Amino acid sequence: MSRTFNEAVEHRRSIYSLKKESSLSDVQLEELIAYALKHAPSPFNSQSGRVLLLTGQEHDKLWNHIKEILRGIVPADRFGDTEQKLDSFRAGYGTVLFFEDQDTVRTLQEQFPLYKDNFPVWSLQSSGMLQYIVWTSLEDNGLGASLQHYNPLIDKTVAQLWNIPANWKLLSQMPFGIPGGEAGPKSFLPIEDRFRVAR
Repeated sequence: MSRTFNEAVEHRRSIYSLKKESSLSDVQLEELIAYALKHAPSPFNSQSGRVLLLTGQEHDKLWNHIKEILRGIVPADRFGDTEQKLDSFRAGYGTVLFFEDQDTVRTLQEQFPLYKDNFPVWSLQSSGMLQYIVWTSLEDNGLGASLQHYNPLIDKTVAQLWNIPANWKLLSQMPFGIPGGEAGPKSFLPIEDRFRVAR
């Protein structure tokens, strides 16, 4: 698509109804994510972001395992809604998993002890920007997505299934696919209550 930057920002929404289809080839998806990883800002250019892209059977495997993990936690009489939500994510084309390399964070803490307490916070901020770039890029290419957080419940399973290094900390999961419906209306708090200008 050929949206302006502002249009792309406005169009990005949480889409929960997904189809197991993609407007991009797997190669194009890989290129999109690699581009975001390369250009996302990070503290001291540490480039601590890490990503795992799952499509096809690997994507299905993730959501099947998440469902079984939650089945053992959520009471049976309330599991129906949970199962429906998980099935909507599994119905998508793929999932992007976002991690932060904790070895990189610890190295920065050692190298710059004055900012030791800030690096974990900056790492999360950096990951947030990476996630936003990927999410907006997916939306701008005709794909719907949402951001989910089943970590830390799924950390061990994900690490075992895909041989994730111990220093990669899972932060979020982004299921995506061709939208099966539109996002609902979005309300906004008054800008004047949230934005100040000093002159």
